[in-house]
Amino acid sequence: MPLFALNNEIVFPPVNMAEPDGLLAFGGDLSTERLLLAYRSGIFPWYEGRHILWWCPDPRFVLFPGELKVSKSMQQSIRKNAFTFRINTAFREVIGNCKVISRKDQAGTWITDEVREAYIRLHDLGYAHCAESWLNGELVGGLYGIRMGKVFFGESMFSKVSNASKFAFISYIRVLQSEGVRLIDCQVYTEHLESLGARMIPREEFIGLVEELIKQ
Repeated sequence: MPLFALNNEIVFPPVNMAEPDGLLAFGGDLSTERLLLAYRSGIFPWYEGRHILWWCPDPRFVLFPGELKVSKSMQQSIRKNAFTFRINTAFREVIGNCKVISRKDQAGTWITDEVREAYIRLHDLGYAHCAESWLNGELVGGLYGIRMGKVFFGESMFSKVSNASKFAFISYIRVLQSEGVRLIDCQVYTEHLESLGARMIPREEFIGLVEELIKQ
């Protein structure tokens, strides 16, 4: 299938025209309007080098909040109250840490300065949110993503100490569930999120859920 080159027009091709690996298009920009259209369409951006790539994989890796799994060891860690949980008190610091933190399965980061500024704008407009783990007054873990309707689109997380990002994730999923969120988009497979209950669903099912739940 052809790979679509985006221009200044705020549109995306149909997601069923994506490559087998989920790559749908390249180019365009990270304007607020384009990003919001992408999420409403089940599409997310990912940089490779200097190029913006737009993805919609099939199948899609998601978590239904009611299927969240918390191990016994993690339950014990949560009960110890080692971390303090906060929401949206340090968005710039969270995305900044996600930008620079090293990961064993990645050579670098896809979060460029342009990406950081784009999501800060979305945060200022009330679309991008973060969850945070604090220890002795220091931000030690967290995650950020986009919330639209009853869907949360996870983007990235970081951890400076053991279990910090997991604590933030579990705590935030419980909050989102209490607020009626019914779908967490995890984008692509990771063993870490699978251990917490995430699973694959067909892209067609995912797109249908996104359309329904954002309207709600």
